[in-house]
Amino acid sequence: MGDAGGMWFGGGFMWIIWILLIVVVVYAVKASMGGGQTHDRIDESPLEILKKRYARGEIDEQEYERRRDELEGK
Repeated sequence: MGDAGGMWFGGGFMWIIWILLIVVVVYAVKASMGGGQTHDRIDESPLEILKKRYARGEIDEQEYERRRDELEGK
């Protein structure tokens, strides 16, 4: 009975270390691959992003034209 406390700190919490190790490995692999979509967004100009938002229907024509004019300095 006196050895039950040692199990928690010796083997019972060992799964936490494995979970943390897996999380670190997944994070490292993801970071080495460029981080996904955020890398693509850096390469796009603001005007290209605006055009895509308009094409997806996120903004209407008036909003598109207003923002395009602001970006072009009109």
